[in-house]
Amino acid sequence: MNNIHVLENKCVGCGLCLSQCPFGAIHIENKKAVISSACTMCGACINSCKFDAIFLEKDEVEYEDISNYKGIWVFAEQKNGVLKEVVLELLGQAKNLAKDLEVNVTAVFLGEKIETLVNKLIAYGADEVLYMEADWLKDCNEHIYGEIMIDLINVYKPEIILMGATSYGRSLAPYISSTLKTGLTADCTILEIDKEERLLLQTRPAFGGNLMATIVCPNTRPQMSTVRPRVFKAMNPDYTKTGKTTKISAPRPIKSLVKKIKSLDYDSGSSLSDADIIVGVGKGIGNKKNIELAEELAKVLGGALGSSRPVVDEGWMPYSQQIGQTGKTVSPKLYIACGISGAIQHIAGMAEIETVVAINNDPDAPIFQSAHYKIVGDCVEILPQITAAIKSVKSI
Repeated sequence: MNNIHVLENKCVGCGLCLSQCPFGAIHIENKKAVISSACTMCGACINSCKFDAIFLEKDEVEYEDISNYKGIWVFAEQKNGVLKEVVLELLGQAKNLAKDLEVNVTAVFLGEKIETLVNKLIAYGADEVLYMEADWLKDCNEHIYGEIMIDLINVYKPEIILMGATSYGRSLAPYISSTLKTGLTADCTILEIDKEERLLLQTRPAFGGNLMATIVCPNTRPQMSTVRPRVFKAMNPDYTKTGKTTKISAPRPIKSLVKKIKSLDYDSGSSLSDADIIVGVGKGIGNKKNIELAEELAKVLGGALGSSRPVVDEGWMPYSQQIGQTGKTVSPKLYIACGISGAIQHIAGMAEIETVVAINNDPDAPIFQSAHYKIVGDCVEILPQITAAIKSVKSI
């Protein structure tokens, strides 16, 4: 572990390093500089010391030969024999990235009785499918799946691995990356390739969504990213497409660190991610009771009900319906934002929406900058009118 030291035989307690430390991590004690735990090892004090009394001890890092790693993997997450939609979206994006690297796209598929879905993965862009079937792989257990993935990675050596930022993906990906001591960028919104360096440029919101950071992993492999559902669009499937399929023999059952007792099927908000029409509510709705107005409109339109984070924080709506940077990413054809201010964290969850209608009593609300149609007024008064108008049109 890196560490910073003060050489007492050289330090004279001049105090020059105190003024240079941006974190206030240095004080003088018995005419010697003392560095506290607040030190971030930025090195500012080293450059300021005229007596060479401060030095940074760095760990020796052994870099693996990464030239042997090639290809892009997509982890094909499934539940009860049904593929997650984000898998199909990632296959399409992986195909685009693969063109720049001139490599194949491989889907890695684990589960029970999943062979019938292999052709679907190929139709949506996979050049090859590695799959393993066993009854003890029915549930996506992070420890069991993680150990299998790590073994496969060590054998096949992919240079890039893409996973959905689902509840399972967000748990499985760090298990793999930390074990392999490689980098992982979560919740990416843009993925590109630096052709010259063969680097995956992984862009995601940072500092509360106030800026976009592009992250690279130059020294270790594989390069790993998780991506939220609906960030990318799936390719149109081609069921005439052929690809290589490799069934891998399952090892002896791996003993899990946890034991599943039973499944509780709560509303996961999947209808929100898949909805073509969404009515979203923000704090401007006033109170929990008024959400029924938006719910009625969503029902009439045949859509889903979503919310901004403040509404969830108030306990008016469940987290499963939250849209935004810390919630779900949605891309409906129509999004009606009711009393939503339009903070950048919420906008981060609105991906490629065809039509946005915003209702807000503040004419300067940021949400209007993202809206195609703007209604300035109290959504509590306006929503019943819109619902009534739609009902009358439907009755004609």
